[in-house]
Amino acid sequence: MPPDLVIFDCDGVLADSEVLSAKVLIAELAREGVQIDSAYVRRHFLGRSFPTVARTIRDELGHPLPADFEHRYRQRLLALFEDHLRPTPGLLPMLERLTAPACVATSSSPERAARTLALLGLAGRFEGRIFTASQVAHGKPAPDLFLLAAATFGAAPARTLVIEDSPPGLIAARAAGMRALAYTGGAHLGGNAPDLPFPVRSFDNWSVFPHLLDSEEEGIAPQ
Repeated sequence: MPPDLVIFDCDGVLADSEVLSAKVLIAELAREGVQIDSAYVRRHFLGRSFPTVARTIRDELGHPLPADFEHRYRQRLLALFEDHLRPTPGLLPMLERLTAPACVATSSSPERAARTLALLGLAGRFEGRIFTASQVAHGKPAPDLFLLAAATFGAAPARTLVIEDSPPGLIAARAAGMRALAYTGGAHLGGNAPDLPFPVRSFDNWSVFPHLLDSEEEGIAPQ
């Protein structure tokens, strides 16, 4: 049966933003003498909140970031978004046909999530339906954010479907006891499914999404 609630991740699922984010982060870190590439960003930072990213840079790369780094990074990223941010291919027609209740749950800051959805023309559609990592004690891969969203809508976890592009998000969905689908149509993945320790069904074209909603095979089997 169709889910009672669909939870969309934002960056990499609704917004084709991850390549832009990686570009800005790599450039800003280079200013601090930290050299990484897009593969490193995808492997270590995809789907994670900025505090987690900063902690990884400090602990794994041995380089604590200055106090103003996050502000500088966000300002330059949002400036890039103004001219270059696009929805993932085929997203908007799919949302027009979607009848199931839907919300957004993202590791992004409230300000970035709000601006991202506004630039995509989706602010009205998801008004009052945006959940960010700032609202919970533990972000993805912990299940807290998804459980908060489901509880707000009165949806049972087993009747909730999560659409994610990152391993932390998909792990969080599994931990929450929710079904999940891996969306791989963003430019940063190019159709390649994320590396996970459990099976998950993936898709790279929003045109097939309505059919997946009715599929008994979608996503993970919660354990």
